[in-house]
Amino acid sequence: MKNWKFYNALFARILLLMIPFFFCVFLVYKELYYNAILVGFVVFLLLSEMYFFVKGQTLFYDKMLLSILQDDFSNNFPEESNKENFRNLFLLYDKLKVQRQEQTSKERVYQSILNNIDTATLILEKEGGEDWNLFLMNDCFSNLFKVPKVSQWKYLKNYLPSLCEEIEKTDFTELKTAISIKIEDQDLQTFVLQTSHTKMYDKEYFIILLDSIQRVIEKKEKEAWINLMKIISHELMNSLTPIRALSQNLLQIVDQEELEEDDFEDIKSSILTIINRSDHLQVFVENYRKLAMLPTPTKKMTPIKVLFEDCLRVMSPILKTEDIELVNEINSSRSILIDKSQIEQVIINLITNSIYALKEKREKKMFLSSYTENNRFFIAISDNGKGIDTEIRDKVFLPFFTTRKDGAGIGLTLSKNIIEAHGGYLSYQTDEDKTSFVICLI
Repeated sequence: MKNWKFYNALFARILLLMIPFFFCVFLVYKELYYNAILVGFVVFLLLSEMYFFVKGQTLFYDKMLLSILQDDFSNNFPEESNKENFRNLFLLYDKLKVQRQEQTSKERVYQSILNNIDTATLILEKEGGEDWNLFLMNDCFSNLFKVPKVSQWKYLKNYLPSLCEEIEKTDFTELKTAISIKIEDQDLQTFVLQTSHTKMYDKEYFIILLDSIQRVIEKKEKEAWINLMKIISHELMNSLTPIRALSQNLLQIVDQEELEEDDFEDIKSSILTIINRSDHLQVFVENYRKLAMLPTPTKKMTPIKVLFEDCLRVMSPILKTEDIELVNEINSSRSILIDKSQIEQVIINLITNSIYALKEKREKKMFLSSYTENNRFFIAISDNGKGIDTEIRDKVFLPFFTTRKDGAGIGLTLSKNIIEAHGGYLSYQTDEDKTSFVICLI
């Protein structure tokens, strides 16, 4: 560290100390002991002064280094320290202080964000081989589970033993599962548990996220209703706006004293347009009724082979016309308890969608397969068509959503509702080579 003023002052004191010291030695040599003692006392005073000078100068250095090591930037050192001695150290301290303030501000922002999200969040921290400590618990976690913001994992186990045991079973590895947790005297509640593990330098962090399944369902239902209302509003406005405009136009025409031939043509054209838009609205409402008033399935034992033979008898002419190669791998002799007409409607809908997806392909292939797994019967209808674009994958089962010009947008929604009414579910899998819609029946 370049601090020439300090070094010059120290050097001057050493020189000043050496003069009386050697003079004292000289007096002892001349056996002038009383004089030597007097000069020696002066040497002692000069030595003491130099000691306190060096100590005073290094006290600031030690204090500042200790503050940096303890990550304590609350001390305000005098401004003259910046002007006179240890300028570089003061600049380092000032820079670290600013960085620490910025880091503290960011931590408070992140903590505020975590405290305002609706997902219960818990972050654990471990250094070396020590036990897990609680690095952060957001307000949602604390309020939801009625847990105080404890500092160690072992204390949390006293409040939420079921959650802690579930995580300890996996040895703090990443997982995503459903878990039932009892909160105080309430009934068991089911949550989606998702964890992740990360390591930085010599510290490990384990992040725990918990979402109430009921809240997730309510959120999805709310989003579905909002999207549905947008679609219904869009359809209604597309019909009602031109109907209203044409009605006003007709009113203006009939208010004239005399009607010309062109006026009759306008009246006829307007009435035809109103009828067309009314028909469109009627079809839209009928489709909505199909979704909203789906009849309860009348289930009977139905052979799988018979089910698909009847479906393919209807669809085979279209498959031949479109030059689609059908690979039918369904040869099961078993029977399943279903409403045959409703499941036929689902299969025909899915085959129709595959036909549309294969429109632009040169080599058109469709695959039908079935298999049994864990007391569940699966039917897969696949094709090598254009697949489902990433941006619409969360909308494929949305009522009235369609990518086809002539589509009503209820096929997949109706199919999903039918399968769910049978106690099963309808899902899809898509990749670069093949898109599959899978029906699962219990």
